[in-house]
Amino acid sequence: MWLPQAFREAPRLDESLQTLPPTPRHALLINPFYPKDPHASFGKHVLTPSLALTSIAASTPPEWEVEYWDENLLLGPPPCDPFPEVVGITVHLTFANRAYELARWYRARGAKVVLGGLHAISCPDEVAPHADAIAIGEGVQLWGEILSDVDRHQLKPVYHGSYRKPYRDDPPPRRDLLPRESFLTTSSLIATRGCHNRCDFCYLATDGLHMPYLLRDVEQIAQEFHDDDQPYAVFIDNNLGSRPEYLLELCRALQPLEKIWSAAVSIDVTDDPELVREMALAGCTGVFVGFESLQNENIVASHKKSPRTDDYARRVGVFHDNGIQVNGSFVLGFDHDRPDVFAHTAEWIEQNRLECATFHILTPYPGTPLFRQMEQDGRILHRDWSKYDTAHVVFKPRQMTIDELADGYAWCYHRLFSHRSIWRRRPKDPRSVLPYLAMSYLYKRSNWFWHFLIRNRLTARVWRPLVESTRRRHIRFRQRLREPNCGRPASQIISAGV
Repeated sequence: MWLPQAFREAPRLDESLQTLPPTPRHALLINPFYPKDPHASFGKHVLTPSLALTSIAASTPPEWEVEYWDENLLLGPPPCDPFPEVVGITVHLTFANRAYELARWYRARGAKVVLGGLHAISCPDEVAPHADAIAIGEGVQLWGEILSDVDRHQLKPVYHGSYRKPYRDDPPPRRDLLPRESFLTTSSLIATRGCHNRCDFCYLATDGLHMPYLLRDVEQIAQEFHDDDQPYAVFIDNNLGSRPEYLLELCRALQPLEKIWSAAVSIDVTDDPELVREMALAGCTGVFVGFESLQNENIVASHKKSPRTDDYARRVGVFHDNGIQVNGSFVLGFDHDRPDVFAHTAEWIEQNRLECATFHILTPYPGTPLFRQMEQDGRILHRDWSKYDTAHVVFKPRQMTIDELADGYAWCYHRLFSHRSIWRRRPKDPRSVLPYLAMSYLYKRSNWFWHFLIRNRLTARVWRPLVESTRRRHIRFRQRLREPNCGRPASQIISAGV
C-alpha cells in the first residue's frame, strides 16, 4: 500500500541546533507523530484536534503563555522559538518512543518536560525516566499545579489527578490555539466521561485507570458548540448513550443550533427508537458503533454488555430509518474467530449497507485483563509498543496463523474501499446516493489527495462545502421527520450524513 514518507516517519529533530535559553513562563503542548496505517483513510487523522491538550491548555495560569503543536499535521517538528520553559507531551504506547525522543531533545536544551496520558498511567516506571515530571490521571486538574511548582522551583517527579472530581467544573478547551484550517472541524466535544462497559481489551480496563461515568451540563456543551462557529462537531465520548435520559436532554439542548454532529454510541441505544429519532432531530448524522464481533461467544468472553449479535442488523435499521449513518467498528482475531471471519464480516457490512467500517486487529494493551491473560498463556509476541496500534499482530491467535490474521485485516480494508463495496453499500434513497458517494470517495479512496490537503492546510477549505451541504440537507430532513403524518421510515425520505 502507498504510504508517503511524511506519514511513515516523524519530522527530523536537528541535533546541532543551538537554541536560546528557555523563555520564562512559556509552555508548549505537543501531540507526537505516529505512523499512519496504509490500509485506512489518512483523512481520519485530521478530522478533529486533540481535545485532551486543548483542555489542558485551558487550565494554564493567566501569567503563562501556552502553544499547541500537532506533529501529525505535517508542518514539521515542534517549534523552539521562543524556546519553552515547560513542554507537556501526551504519551500513547504506539508513539511512546517519539514522545521520549521529543522529551530528550527539549530537556537537553534546558526545558522542563512533563509526560502524561494513558501510557503514563499503565507504564509509569517506563515513562518516568524520560521526564522531569509525569502526570498520572486527569491532566486538566494537574497542569496549573505543575506550572505553579515550576515557578517556585519545586517541581515534583509525579503528580496524581483524580477522575472523580466534578467534570462540569473543567474550563472550556482553548480552541483559539488551533490551526483551524488544518482540521475538518475544530469542534471536538465531550459531554460524558467513562463507559458502562469494561471490556477486557479496552484501554478503559487499564490497571490504575478509575474513570467513573461523569456528566457535563448540557448547556455547557451547547454553548461550546455554538461558540466555535463550526457547522459540524464530533463527540469523542467513549459512549454518549450510556445514560439515555442524559442523551435525550442533550439532544433537546442541541436542536436549536441547527448544526450536525456525530458520536460514538453502543448499539443498545436503539432499545428506544424514539431516542434515536431525537438524536436525528438534534442534528446527529452519523454514529460510530463498536460492534466488535458478529459472534456472541466473542462478546461474552470479552465481558462486553451488548444485545445478541443476531439482532444487530435490525438495530442498524433503526439508525438508518432516522437518517443516521453507521460507522461500524470490528475487532479481528478474537479466540472464537476462524479464517472465515473476514469474508463473513465484510458480507454483513455490505448486506446492511453500513456507510463506513473500521477494522482493528485485537490488541492486548499493557495493563488490561487481556494483556495479563495472554502474557500468562505465553501468547504475547513482543513489547514493541509502536506495533500495538491495532494494525499489527502482536499475539498468537488461537484459531488462525499470524499471517492469516494480518492478511485478513488488510483484505477487509481492501474490500471495504473497493468500488464494488462502496456501490453495494449505497443508501436505498436515490436522492442520497450522490452525497454518499462524494463522502465515500473523498474519505476512503483519496489518500493521495489527503497527503496534499494536510500538507497545504487545505482540509477545512475542501471539506467545508460538503459539510455545509450536508447540514442544509439535514435541516430539511428534520422538517420531514417532524411531520406527524409521515408513516414511511426516514431512510425512505432522505438519508443525510457526514
